[in-house]
Amino acid sequence: MRGCTCHFVVKRLYARPSLALLIYNDRRHVNKSGFICHGPLDRDAIGPGAKKIPYICNEIQQQTMSMIYLGIPEESVLEKHIEGIQRYCGSDAKVNSLASQYVQKLGMIIRRSTHELDLDDQASIRLWVDRNKKSIFFYQDSSETDPFILGIQTEWQLQQMIRFGHRSLIAADSTFGIKRLKYPLCTLLVFDSRQHALPVAWVVTRSSAKPDVTKWMKSLLDRARSIEPGWKISGFLIDDAAAEIDPIREIFCCPLLFSLWRVRRSWLRNIVKKCTNIKIQREIFKRLGNILYSIWDGADPFVNLEVLIQDFVDQTAFIEYFKASWMPKLAMWLSTMRALPLASQEASGAIEAYHVKLKTKLFDDSHLGALQRVDWLVHKLTTELHSSYWLDRYADESDSFQNVKDEYIASTSWHRAMQIPNSAVTLGDKEHLFARVSSQKDSSLTHLVWNPGSEFAFCDCAWSMQGNICKHVVKVNMICANNEGYQPSMSFQSLREVLMNLWTKPMDDSVELDLSVAWTHNMLDQIKQLVELSSSDDIGAVVNNLPLKWVSKKGRTSVGIPSSTLALPSSSKSSTVHKKNRKRKRLSRLR
Repeated sequence: MRGCTCHFVVKRLYARPSLALLIYNDRRHVNKSGFICHGPLDRDAIGPGAKKIPYICNEIQQQTMSMIYLGIPEESVLEKHIEGIQRYCGSDAKVNSLASQYVQKLGMIIRRSTHELDLDDQASIRLWVDRNKKSIFFYQDSSETDPFILGIQTEWQLQQMIRFGHRSLIAADSTFGIKRLKYPLCTLLVFDSRQHALPVAWVVTRSSAKPDVTKWMKSLLDRARSIEPGWKISGFLIDDAAAEIDPIREIFCCPLLFSLWRVRRSWLRNIVKKCTNIKIQREIFKRLGNILYSIWDGADPFVNLEVLIQDFVDQTAFIEYFKASWMPKLAMWLSTMRALPLASQEASGAIEAYHVKLKTKLFDDSHLGALQRVDWLVHKLTTELHSSYWLDRYADESDSFQNVKDEYIASTSWHRAMQIPNSAVTLGDKEHLFARVSSQKDSSLTHLVWNPGSEFAFCDCAWSMQGNICKHVVKVNMICANNEGYQPSMSFQSLREVLMNLWTKPMDDSVELDLSVAWTHNMLDQIKQLVELSSSDDIGAVVNNLPLKWVSKKGRTSVGIPSSTLALPSSSKSSTVHKKNRKRKRLSRLR
């Protein structure tokens, strides 16, 4: 309408449906005479207020809000805010004054905001839902027949799920706060460009029944496909053997993987807590790991468990805990490990890093009285935690906030382990009982890792003694994987078991053999395309080599480009032809 000459061509990439290639013919918002048509630089087109009020886009506003939520000093917030708006308005004393007023006002609003919209928690949640409908993908109020379910996903989280979840993995950190919160929290995670776990949806509910899980999962998938119709994940990673897996398979139509991080963390934390002798701690943890490894060794895990209980019968506190908490459900967990391929240590470490951060944010001593309120939980998730991850991603992608970026990169044990040189690791004797890792900060300090090469390796550092996967264990396992004499990881043994089952299953000259061959070739083709895409420096060359995907003959134009107009029904086509014939008859009469 203003004669703007800015225009571009959009090319869809078949290999990456969530990406598009934009080719600009003219990037400037000017008319044919070269004058600015619209936008923040056009001071006349958008009213006289543009000369006085600085332009604040959504990115600047979100950046400022995130910094305020995270408690960054107001001087630093104002400095970054002014840097952002000066990209649009330039440097001006009036602009700086208005920016200062804006930051002060926004900070005052955030500090005065409260999670209690009503004294009654249920009424407060209803008010929050009415005010934040864009951030909700599913809501079901509690009643006599239906349980309470609240699915939260901001617009930014939806973008990240579509971006990093397509043709990739989604993981679940399930049953968080099952003992301390009013309703347990389930978080859906994607792995970003650095393979860090990024929360893209939160589900607050106590119900894990199949009908209820199906409801919110289907709603989440429909929301993603309303933006990107071809959106699809390659795998779903669960961490709870009691989780309902049928809805995942039916809705997402993808394979499932199982992560052991929750089992490992629970066992190690209770061993350290209930056993005082460090030698006994190492041995019990190693023996528990061997029980899980016996799934692929052919030994009976329950026989090994009975031997463990007899050998450490004097460790009353831990044995009683294990019998009460794990013996009734151990068979279920072992069967899940047999049935599903196991996730890698990198993925498990990323999920655990998110879990630790979530626990630090929520279980602060100053908020112990609010743990039984859902509105408080929702407020913490959508303000502090959401702002923290938004700022992490923004700092990494824009190469700003260097301190935030460095902390974000080093937030997982896997990335911290990559910073340890191989020369700092010394493997032990021929029996492979232990390994030593020299500290990078203090050259006189050495950490001892027992049972190297195993997911159940035991390190004496403070981070590991809290039940976490530490960088020393990850680094030692990286080196052991390339050395003979150490057992393969559980994830590798699980993959080998799956492949061997596929190899031995089909009968010769059977239809099952044909089906297995077809699946194998399909997998090989996909792997080749992914390898070519990841190793190529020119995306255009990869796209040109892809085969054309023709639509039906009626739905494409003469040059082979799919038509944007829908094909008319047969009845409308016949009426159109009839009208044309009548018009020709009238013309012939006139002639």
